[in-house]
Amino acid sequence: MGNNDRNGRYSRQVRFTPFGEEGQQGLSCSSVLIVGAGALGTGIAETLARCGVGRIILADRDYVEWSNLQRQQLYTEEDAVRRLPKAAAAKARLEQVNSEIMIEAHVMDVRAEELEILLSDVDLIMDGTDNFDTRLIINDLAQKHRIPWIYGACVGSYGITYTILPGETPCLNCLLGTIPLGGDTCDTAGILPQAVQLVTANGTAEAIKLLGGRREHLRSKLLSFDVWRNEHQEIGVKAAKKEDCPSCGLRPVYPYLSAANTERSDVLCGRDTVQIRPAGRQQLNLEETAARLSRLGAGKVERNPYLVSFTEEPYRMVVFADGRALIHGTNEIAAARSFYHRYFG
Repeated sequence: MGNNDRNGRYSRQVRFTPFGEEGQQGLSCSSVLIVGAGALGTGIAETLARCGVGRIILADRDYVEWSNLQRQQLYTEEDAVRRLPKAAAAKARLEQVNSEIMIEAHVMDVRAEELEILLSDVDLIMDGTDNFDTRLIINDLAQKHRIPWIYGACVGSYGITYTILPGETPCLNCLLGTIPLGGDTCDTAGILPQAVQLVTANGTAEAIKLLGGRREHLRSKLLSFDVWRNEHQEIGVKAAKKEDCPSCGLRPVYPYLSAANTERSDVLCGRDTVQIRPAGRQQLNLEETAARLSRLGAGKVERNPYLVSFTEEPYRMVVFADGRALIHGTNEIAAARSFYHRYFG
C-alpha cells in the first residue's frame, strides 16, 4: 500500500468540518481504556480503532463462546472453537484492522487495584462491562483521577449511555436511585444486536468529540432508548449532582474502592468452590428467584427455605437469601464471577 493510500485512511472524518485535522490529531494522541470486551466493548474498540485513536487498552476476564458471535463483532467461529480469551482475540483482529495504532490486551478480572494500574496516561474510560459492581469501581477511579468516562449498557431491546465528566457532571453514584439503571443481563433477558449498535454509536460519537477537543458538542443528557418499542428519551440529570456524594462531592471518600463496598470472591479451600458475596447485604425472595431461574431454562432448580440451587454444566450455583452464592466446579475466581453475573447482573 502506498503512502498516499495510508494518508487518506481518515480523510472522510477529517473532511467533516466540525471535526477536521485538529480533531484527528487529538485522536491520534489519545489513549482509551475499554473495560470489557463483550458486545459493547468490541463495538467500541473497532469503531475507535478505525477512527484512529492512538492507543487502545482492552481488559476482559472471559473467553469467546458461541453465543457471543450473534453480537460481538470482532470474533469468529475459530475463536469460539479455540475458546480464546476475548481480550487476546480482539487485539489480534484490531491489529488487522489498523496496524498503525497501539493495541494492549489484558486478560484479567479487573478490580480496583488492577484498574488503577491500567489508568496510567489514559484520557478516557469506556464502559463495556456487564455488572454494576465494576461500573461503580470505574466511577470512583474516574473521579479520583479526574478521567472522563462513558457509561453504557444494553439488555433486551433497551440501551442507555451517559458521558461523565469529573467535576462537571453528576457521577454514576449520584444517579443511583434517580434513573432506571436496571439489573437484568443478556443471559436473563436476551439482547438484540441493534441495541448494542446504538449504544456503541452514541458512546463513540461522544468519545471522538471529547478526544478531538470538541467538548462543546458533548451531549449533556442521559440517553435511553428501546429499539423494539420505538422509544427514545433524553433525560436532563444535571440536578442529580449531589454535594454530599461520597464519590464526587465536596469531600469524596470513593466508597467503591473499599473492600467493604465491593463484591468479594473467595476460593474455599479444598472444595473446588468459589464464594461470591455482593457489595452490601441483600434480601432475595427465594421463591421468585427460583421461578425466574426456571423460566430462563437453568438446569434443575431446587429450593428450600434457605437457598436456591441449580446446575448448568460444568457448574452448580447455590444462592442464599442474603445474595451470597457458592459456585461449585471451579476454583477460578474469574470464571465463577462470570457465571454469577450471567444470572445476577
